[in-house]
Amino acid sequence: MPDVLDATPYDALLLLSFGGPEGPDDVVPFLENVTRGRGIPRERLKEVGEHYFLFGGVSPINEQNRALLDALRKDFADHGLDLPVYWGNRNWAPYLTDTLREMIRDGRRRILVLATSAYASYSGCRQYRENLADALAALEQEGLELPEIDKLRHYFNHPGFVEPMVDGVLRSLADLPEDVRDGAHLAFCTHSIPTAAADTSGPVEEHGDGGAYVRQHLDVAQVIADAVRERTGVDRPWQLVYQSRSGAPHIPWLEPDICDHLVERHAAGVPAVVMAPIGFVSDHMEVIYDLDTEATAKAAELGLPVRRSATVGADPRFAAAIRDLIVERAGAERGQDVTPCALGALGASHNLCPVGCCPARAQRPAAAGADSPYA
Repeated sequence: MPDVLDATPYDALLLLSFGGPEGPDDVVPFLENVTRGRGIPRERLKEVGEHYFLFGGVSPINEQNRALLDALRKDFADHGLDLPVYWGNRNWAPYLTDTLREMIRDGRRRILVLATSAYASYSGCRQYRENLADALAALEQEGLELPEIDKLRHYFNHPGFVEPMVDGVLRSLADLPEDVRDGAHLAFCTHSIPTAAADTSGPVEEHGDGGAYVRQHLDVAQVIADAVRERTGVDRPWQLVYQSRSGAPHIPWLEPDICDHLVERHAAGVPAVVMAPIGFVSDHMEVIYDLDTEATAKAAELGLPVRRSATVGADPRFAAAIRDLIVERAGAERGQDVTPCALGALGASHNLCPVGCCPARAQRPAAAGADSPYA
């Protein structure tokens, strides 16, 4: 029997994700949920939904979350962590409010939240906390006794998140033709966000200017590039690039776009590129469309060999990392000395999330703030 790990004072884990449609009829209603309050016409949403219709109207994210739930439950059982795991989404079933209602009725009083976003930013962290606050407010109106909720810290540089991505890049390099393999460049891909949001991301107090979103990605990219060099003996050029830009064209967003980067690398004579989606936990729509479909088509047009490395998904090492974060946070809540685990130059201190992180676009309450140094 495994040793029993102590999760007290917590009595449940909530996997909180974005959600996605699971059939053609779901696509427009899902996009209406995502864009609620922005006044986007339904006809425009149908145009945006074409990305989903290419894949039968199904986003892979829900099935990937089911796989992650299975991996977490297996890991917890194998390692003696007695903590039930629930799942709720921001924008599609199972909806967050419904899941929290179920948890309350099951008697859960201290809940840890794992968001399927590893980095500091408004949309990747603060907005999840705002959604938690909205859900709790709705449940309070129903007369339910609200639980205490804490969000797990950022895990972008936890070894259990980084090491599967290193292996993915190595597999992609090995899959390239031998005559271009050693000359291949690495393009570390993440979601573009407005530069204003990037500038205010993370603990502004620590550096005076925010900027955690880009800084954290650069840190992970360097760790992966160093590991690839050590294991292959080749020091490969790399760059952080962006994808999935949306919004008004006059608003500056992070650049370069992955497709523009491929054009530039081809013009410079680079023989091949490995695209590594380090900003994404799983192969959801923005990976399988923006990289596997759009960027891969651009590379084919150029005659540039490319490979796309795997995301972490339900890798057992990632499930073990989540267990590690739970035990870490629970120990801190019990007053134990805790040494957070992290790779890279930023270290674990940059994983923490003060209350004022990633300021809201409007004055909205946010739950699961930093009432612990391990938030």
